[in-house]
Amino acid sequence: MEGSLTLHIVDPGSRGRAELSRIAFDLGYHAEVYANLAEIVDRPPVDGLIIARDVEEDGGIDRLMRMLANAGVWLPLVAVAQAPSPDRIVAAMKAGALHYLTLPLDVAAFDETLSKLGTEAANFSLARRRLIDARALLSTLSRRERQVLEWLTKGMSNKAIARELDISPRTVEIHRANMMHKMGADHAAEAVRLRLEAQVENCIEFGPWKL
Repeated sequence: MEGSLTLHIVDPGSRGRAELSRIAFDLGYHAEVYANLAEIVDRPPVDGLIIARDVEEDGGIDRLMRMLANAGVWLPLVAVAQAPSPDRIVAAMKAGALHYLTLPLDVAAFDETLSKLGTEAANFSLARRRLIDARALLSTLSRRERQVLEWLTKGMSNKAIARELDISPRTVEIHRANMMHKMGADHAAEAVRLRLEAQVENCIEFGPWKL
């Protein structure tokens, strides 16, 4: 148990907040509670771990993670819900949740999860910040610049990219230079690294609305 770890509990239900808080206190953790997304964004936490109920009607964990990112919050998050479907769990993990627990909580498993994640919080925060920063850079690119970057990530040369896109190698060079300038990359390998850090399946279709 990591007694100094603060748990930030986000649950629209007063009973749910009370129960999660009680378990947290019983395990020796400090807990802060929030009734909705607006409350945690208005009072953004700077450390600890977020325990959030996955409410599909409110946009789920995906919306919460995006709002937290926009507020500059990079804390690890554990999603909780009663009888979640496999699709909900997958969606939450893809959105950035580190773990998904089913309600009512198995207290021993909950404590074990918190102990593990508490030691990883700093590393997660850094990784999450790098992911969001990379996606922000990616969203500044034009569609053609993203196409060039996607092919670069696959190890293709300018000439090969030109053939794929049916444009001249010189045009590829221009798009490549513009792309690298926008991403602040001094060389192609750095641009590719940022593309990989963004962790998107297809950067060509990626847009700022998906940040």
